[in-house]
Amino acid sequence: MRITHWIAVDGAELAVEFRPHDDGRVPLVFLHAGITDGRLWDGVMAAAAGRRSALRLDRRGFGQTRIAAATPHAMVADLLAVLDALALSRVELVGCSQGGRLAIDFALAQPGRVAGLTLVAPAVTGAPSPQLDARVQALADAIDAAEQAREIDEINRLEARLWLDGPAQPEGRVGGVARELFLAMNGIALRSPPAGELIDASPAWPRLEALPGPVRLVWGDLDLPHLVDRCRQMAACIPGVRCWTMQGVAHLPALEAPEAFNAVLREAGLLDG
Repeated sequence: MRITHWIAVDGAELAVEFRPHDDGRVPLVFLHAGITDGRLWDGVMAAAAGRRSALRLDRRGFGQTRIAAATPHAMVADLLAVLDALALSRVELVGCSQGGRLAIDFALAQPGRVAGLTLVAPAVTGAPSPQLDARVQALADAIDAAEQAREIDEINRLEARLWLDGPAQPEGRVGGVARELFLAMNGIALRSPPAGELIDASPAWPRLEALPGPVRLVWGDLDLPHLVDRCRQMAACIPGVRCWTMQGVAHLPALEAPEAFNAVLREAGLLDG
């Protein structure tokens, strides 16, 4: 990720890459998962280059963002600070996992600033607590044990097993550059100094039908089963939503299968062919 701006917020400087392009369309803003950083979007940023304005950032505790002090903060306020600093009045949000949660919360808080949403296996503020299947529960228990023992490398390995490979798949299903990048990104997050209390937005789950459209949902068929079920529930309650199920990928399609993910964005009209 190439830093083009440092955006100062209370207690931190957010690392932002913004590539403007004068094509008359609102910028795409890419919001990363809680186990990655802005490099999750390497493939799509490359595809957008010279075609459409695109922005990605590292949230507090991730990537190259600098933490000066542990300070109570809200992700929606941080994103608003970035858009205001760059004078971006309206944007398209593309968010994966926790980045999807941020996209939803921001769109509900600032609907006039959002021209559309693409949500990739999103978390949702206020969603019901999931029932984990046996495989996911076993991995969650192993991660908890590694956290208690402060074994960061083991946490990282297990989280790659859960989120990158998919809980029902063999460990190492996704290898090479994608796995190396996952371990590097998540390793930074696991070792980051405390960013301070995260102030949650109001529950979004009961208000999904109020999201400003168009709304698009994307998920991988190898993702955690309760997240696949959540996406299907969302599809049933968001008016006019368009859905894509990506075959043979898990929770991070932009990292695991960037060309296939970019093809989805082209079909959705966000990227040029």
